[in-house]
Amino acid sequence: MNQFNRRDFLKGSSAFMTLASFGLLGMDFKDQEGPIRVALIGTGWYGKSDLFRLIQVADVNVVALCDVDSKQLKDAGDLVATRQKSGKVPALYENYKELLAKEKPEYVLVGTPDHWHALIAIDAVKSGAHVYLQKPISVDVIEGEAILAAARKYDRKVQIGTQRRSTPHLIQAKKEIIDSGKLGKISHAEVCCYYHMRNRSHPDVIPVPENLNYDLWAGPAPKLPYRGILHRGWRAFMEYGNGIVGDMCVHMLDAVRWMLDLGWPVQVTSTGGIYVDKASISNISDTQTAIFEFDEINVVWQHRTWGNPTDQEYPWAFKIYGENGMLAGSPMKADFYPDGNNNGEHIHYPVVLEKEEYPEDVTEKDIEIHAAPATRGQMKNWLQAVENDTLPVADVLQGHISTASCILANMSMELGGRALRYDPKTMTVIGDEEATALLRRPYRDGFAHPEPNLV
Repeated sequence: MNQFNRRDFLKGSSAFMTLASFGLLGMDFKDQEGPIRVALIGTGWYGKSDLFRLIQVADVNVVALCDVDSKQLKDAGDLVATRQKSGKVPALYENYKELLAKEKPEYVLVGTPDHWHALIAIDAVKSGAHVYLQKPISVDVIEGEAILAAARKYDRKVQIGTQRRSTPHLIQAKKEIIDSGKLGKISHAEVCCYYHMRNRSHPDVIPVPENLNYDLWAGPAPKLPYRGILHRGWRAFMEYGNGIVGDMCVHMLDAVRWMLDLGWPVQVTSTGGIYVDKASISNISDTQTAIFEFDEINVVWQHRTWGNPTDQEYPWAFKIYGENGMLAGSPMKADFYPDGNNNGEHIHYPVVLEKEEYPEDVTEKDIEIHAAPATRGQMKNWLQAVENDTLPVADVLQGHISTASCILANMSMELGGRALRYDPKTMTVIGDEEATALLRRPYRDGFAHPEPNLV
């Protein structure tokens, strides 16, 4: 395990103590003894973004990159060379198994499409690496159980990219509004996404580009006729992900679970489908509602990829309702609204940006600058968990619960809105053999579905 030398802080200052109490200060790992050896598997937009946030907060030697798109891979290698201290282009690999075997990285970031998450994460953990895995952690529930089993068996720290848990203004709002009891009894929450983010095109089948190993890209998932769906377009297909629920609900459901310290939902129910956009090639829902039932609290999700949001200020957000008011939150801000019965005044929490400390954020192509501080916090927390042998804030168990809950919502919708009660001890849907069979997706020939007891 790498040992990190902390910088000395002036802990006596009131400003430090205030920020520390909110969790807004993370350890700085740039002064550790030697760089940590890091690899990135999946060099698309967000994979690179995660890597660059790690480079900003730690002494990193990016030893290798992996991607099935040779052009994207080379471009990523050249770009990483400009960002890492050594100035070196990392070793480039098409096959992640070869990377793990030859480079033996200590830390692995996984930024591939969702259908590859489980196999890569499990193999990385078994190779001895700690893993930063993007959400959702899996495309079926048993994959998630297998990742969790592997992380615990091999004693590796697996941090999930549900970075609302490290979002500075949400940490402060949680402390001041939720943890203080300011809302009173909390018995309802709403989560939503009204972005028009569903692919509405119907592209023709085209030849696979020479720079792409499409067979390896498809991996364990069905190999659909190639229509240029790679990179960010793959989310339009349930074969490769979990739709908008798996992409966007997982963030907001996880945020509510974190804020309210909720575990597994008792029951999940969902309805929806393709109600408006029937012409596109996309097969994910354009309209969906889900109810996640916990003890004495329901969390209700809704998304529409058409029409107007119910609240223009919070188009992708959570709202937590208590006796004394409501807390609304998003990656951009948070607001406490009292109920009008002398329970306080409106409190606004603006997004925290760090442009002065990290000026490279301003010029980085395609960066989500509002989310950069949260991802940096998530990376610091991951490294701290490794050093202290503690669970990270977005530990794989928490990522699994949020991911599996969203998968169960999609399963409920597929089964006509049937209520599903998942038992993580038996890994079955209680009293429902048909739903239990859906907990594992079939894998393409040549790939074996991971099983929790065999990792």
